[in-house]
Amino acid sequence: MHAITIPEPGGPEALVWDEVPDPVPAEGEVLVEVVAGAVNRADILQRQGFYDPPPGASRYPGLECSGRIAALGPSVSGWSVGDEVCALLSGGGYAEKVAVPAGQLLPVPEGLDLRQAAALPEVTCTVWSNVFMVAQLRPGETLLVHGGSSGIGTMAIQLAKALGAKVAVTAGTKEKLERCAELGADILIDYREQDFVAELKAATGGAGADVILDNMGAKYLDRNVQSLAVNGRLAIIGMQGGIKAELNIAALLSKRAAISATSLRARPLAEKTAIVAAVREHVWPLLAEGRVRPVVDREIPMSDAAAAHRVVEESGHVGKVLLVVP
Repeated sequence: MHAITIPEPGGPEALVWDEVPDPVPAEGEVLVEVVAGAVNRADILQRQGFYDPPPGASRYPGLECSGRIAALGPSVSGWSVGDEVCALLSGGGYAEKVAVPAGQLLPVPEGLDLRQAAALPEVTCTVWSNVFMVAQLRPGETLLVHGGSSGIGTMAIQLAKALGAKVAVTAGTKEKLERCAELGADILIDYREQDFVAELKAATGGAGADVILDNMGAKYLDRNVQSLAVNGRLAIIGMQGGIKAELNIAALLSKRAAISATSLRARPLAEKTAIVAAVREHVWPLLAEGRVRPVVDREIPMSDAAAAHRVVEESGHVGKVLLVVP
């Protein structure tokens, strides 16, 4: 088969479409013939040499894909060769074939085509596990999403609105904020021109956000704590703004607030299986009803993954950039 390899870390040109051995499904795994994958920030970090796959995972980048089951490994039940699926991966999605633990498979939701489904696993699992399973966002509460026009952001807006929450977003352009509004965002904040702490408090009568989904990390830590409501929950899922910051514990205590920080890729199989099962139970019906949809910015041939990485690094896109197997 062909896959994107990274012979040496570097810029987008480090991604090489090369011929490699086919994967073989192990105990409890299936072999998926990939139709499409999607680009995530973690893939860029891996390409740059900063984010190695966890032990035992494929060395090829790619944390999600869609395709058809080509073979079943030992002890797999509930799936058949030919089933159309999408999958949460620890790696290997930038390839024509990938071996996937059966517990990380999802059926293609009703009403979506196979390519669109590639935009779902990483964002739905990340948003559901952090916003709803960990931070326990409830109807009537306010969610602040940083990077509202990203793949994660566009899904977080829709899920929170579908389940009865109010949504505030930050984004860097008027056009991106307009797209967020189309998805249901109630409070629109241009982080380049506005102070999101002041804007959020003004829009919530001084209360702040009950839950904040943050991809920036260190850069936003202090302002995120300032933005939390009493009993608020800050869920950190990224480090785009650095890894070290000073935390005002007095401010956190005064709000009886909580901070969680999670990653999805390195979680044990049992945890990923539980998250995937929860997503299938709670999110897949919303997709089937059309209340939530994947937001796809564009499709690029997988063999030209370098071009897709440039698009994502330039941050001009909205939603997901898909890689389609040629």
